[in-house]
Amino acid sequence: MAKCLSFTASRDRFYRYFFSFSGLRSVTTDLEDGTTMHCWIPKVDEPTKPNLFLVHGFGANAMWQYSDLLRHFTPHFNVYLPDLLFFGASSTKRPERTESFQATCVKKLMEVHGVVRTSLVGISYGGFVGYSLAAQYPEAVERLVLCCAGVCLEEKDMKDGLFQVSDLDEAASILLPQTPEKLRELMRFSFFKPVKVMPSYFLSDFIDVMCNDYVNEKRELIQNLLRDRQLSNLPKISQSTLIIWGEQDRIFPLELGYRLQRHIEGNAELVVIRNAGHAVNLEKPKEFTKQLKAFLVDN
Repeated sequence: MAKCLSFTASRDRFYRYFFSFSGLRSVTTDLEDGTTMHCWIPKVDEPTKPNLFLVHGFGANAMWQYSDLLRHFTPHFNVYLPDLLFFGASSTKRPERTESFQATCVKKLMEVHGVVRTSLVGISYGGFVGYSLAAQYPEAVERLVLCCAGVCLEEKDMKDGLFQVSDLDEAASILLPQTPEKLRELMRFSFFKPVKVMPSYFLSDFIDVMCNDYVNEKRELIQNLLRDRQLSNLPKISQSTLIIWGEQDRIFPLELGYRLQRHIEGNAELVVIRNAGHAVNLEKPKEFTKQLKAFLVDN
């Protein structure tokens, strides 16, 4: 009965209907070795269209982060939206918790669905996975968009005070909220202008539906982002890359955007969106979409 009254569950069902109405279908693929990945794929693959993968970050599943973009890109691309491992209906029994393994699984998913080459948009953690995919399989990625993805962070950055959290445990408690107050804290970190009043009932409902699965595994994903990470070990990529960053990002500060642009060198353009935080795709959707279309469609 409680689930029937859940605003979050109802919203999730609406997104499923909307994605189906937009010409996509839900498919779960067995990648073997105990790994399954869920993905929204085109009902009809059109060979004349290029491909586009939209890869989500932490927070919810692919539907919640990309629903506003579908109508802008399905006319131009065969659009794919995978749920990364431990999000949505994707999981693995294997022990790997790196973005490199996530990228390998996305590549296997591409092969299953006959996608040889694709452009890719990665938001936050999805940008880590997208960058790894572009580095490991350069022939598979045509263009790359990285949104607020702190790919160039180093383990020493936390000790040096670059972030507003003191350690990984605190970061995980915010990124994996288990109480309404922690979810409010995540919203304060993610948005330049967060909603000031949000009833605890709605926040608890969101946590119950979206934040209680695979908590330990997601915590391990966060820990592996920083463990022994050094910029000198990060491979360079050659794909044309658009970097989008919220000017007031409090999770991955803007300095990491400039650092990423310098690391990629001549193939990267950095666009800074004013009055936006880490969730720039949700806070400034029109500007975010405008930049994506200029890079992926108009070019």
